[in-house]
Amino acid sequence: MNQLPQTKAEIGVFGGSGFYKFLDNVTYLEVDTPFGKPSAPIAIAEQWGKRVAFLPRHGLKHQLPPHSINYRANLWALKSIGVTRIIAPSATGSLDLAVKPGEFVICDQVVDRTRGRKDTFYDGPQTYHVSFADPYCSELRSLAAEAAKKVGVTCHDRGTLVVIQGPRFSTRAESKWFSKNGWQVIGMTGYPESILARELEMCYCNISLITDYDVGFEGVKPVSVTEVVEVFNKNIERLRALLAQMIPSIPTASEQCPCARALEGARMGEG
Repeated sequence: MNQLPQTKAEIGVFGGSGFYKFLDNVTYLEVDTPFGKPSAPIAIAEQWGKRVAFLPRHGLKHQLPPHSINYRANLWALKSIGVTRIIAPSATGSLDLAVKPGEFVICDQVVDRTRGRKDTFYDGPQTYHVSFADPYCSELRSLAAEAAKKVGVTCHDRGTLVVIQGPRFSTRAESKWFSKNGWQVIGMTGYPESILARELEMCYCNISLITDYDVGFEGVKPVSVTEVVEVFNKNIERLRALLAQMIPSIPTASEQCPCARALEGARMGEG
């Protein structure tokens, strides 16, 4: 069935903790998927010359903890309305003293430390082994870093995000271990979003907004939700400015982007 233009979008933005509204003059769209309902109705608007869809991953009232988010439904819903490029901001902690609260990181690698999350669309009988060596779209990452520079946001153009199960925060021992591995950022929602986007051949870019230092550093007090929300709220306008600068610069998705060809040669039994 063909969808009306007002229910289509080319760019998707996920909202994280403290980031529940983004677009103006929106049309709300309820979407059903083979995997159930997404976290919330999708907000769609014409903004900055693009059709943009916004979906708060935790729900409109943050009723979904990280381990309970229906990631497959969220990604499938965006794909079904035409989204080919996804920007995924998230509130995260720092595992590196050089990465300070209030700064941004455009991650280039991810480490999965979750368990039990549905992280594939291919449970059989079709089997795909998708390359995930470079989990984030290089084109979107470059555009995000350029946008950050233009709006004066302090931004690290690479870093490794370790995704923990949540909803609890790390122990000091866990945090020290993550830091010793050379990882810079810690969060709870960056996986399986990224691999599910890759399986759907969608470009995906993480933008980590650092809200705190994780507890692995000497003298750092345990983080609280109040602290995370406070720092995020202080920086949300800078995030909006970055997105407003970045989104108009995103070209129409090209078949030349490796993300758009992720399933080529990935199916077992082909050939």
